Amino acid sequence: MKKLIIAGANGFLARYLTRYFTERDWEVVGLARHREGMDAQCRYVHWDGETLGDWAQEMDGADFLVNLAGRSVNCRYNESNKRLITESRVNSTRVLGEAIAQCTTPPELWINSSTATIYRHAEDRPQSDTGEIGDGFSVGVAKAWEEAFFGAKVPGRVRKVAVRTSMVLADEPGTVYRYLYQLARFGLGGKVGSGKQMVSWIHIEDFCRAIDWLIEHDEISGPINVTSPDPLPNAEVMRRFRKLAGRSIGLPASKWMAEIGAFLLRTETELILKSRWVVPTRLLEHGFVFNHPEMEPWKWRE
Repeated sequence: MKKLIIAGANGFLARYLTRYFTERDWEVVGLARHREGMDAQCRYVHWDGETLGDWAQEMDGADFLVNLAGRSVNCRYNESNKRLITESRVNSTRVLGEAIAQCTTPPELWINSSTATIYRHAEDRPQSDTGEIGDGFSVGVAKAWEEAFFGAKVPGRVRKVAVRTSMVLADEPGTVYRYLYQLARFGLGGKVGSGKQMVSWIHIEDFCRAIDWLIEHDEISGPINVTSPDPLPNAEVMRRFRKLAGRSIGLPASKWMAEIGAFLLRTETELILKSRWVVPTRLLEHGFVFNHPEMEPWKWRE
């Protein structure tokens, strides 16, 4: 039986990964501050995401590690939240590296979350896995995250992959999918801002399959874009969610309206106004086949 450790195991990505791998008769161990939100099939092990503890013993002899830990970016970027967003990612990555360094038999693969937001705002051309790095707070977080990951001093036989993930779509409460559907359903599913900003995304099934594929393909290391091959302009994304909701029209939101809405919802407009034109060049070059290459949310209802 293969043993997979998921750090940050009570998020929705971790729940889907748990189901995916337990269906294949793997043992899945979840590191989290609390059990709430975890899949019932995931064996809970407490950690604080910052310091070594008894949890580190689970690392020795484990086959694979996937780190999904990090505070949600769906919040206002005040100084306190900025600090929590950064430290939750950097500290958890650092302490996982310390745990692996102590192992007699370390995991053969360490997959660490990163983000497609690391690239610049791009409306002119797509960004491959070696695309142009942007600037600003979110990019700074992504850079610090990857520096902590690739700088971790672990045995050389531990393969490292940083997954630069885009928006993950799953028909589940609290996800972007449901949020966009509700906007369209209530007549608010028009373009946001210019509507030209590109949206990179991936279906949850393909996200899980990509993680499995990366485990199997030991020739892959370094940063890799985990996104669909069909990024779309915001206006087109909203049109497709209007189709899902059965609405032919939706009220658009100008930039200033989006700013007000973001303030009221205690979030940031960067999440919807930044153009993330990111493509999975390395995945495609190495033969990964997407089950959901096109955004068809009306086919994804559970």
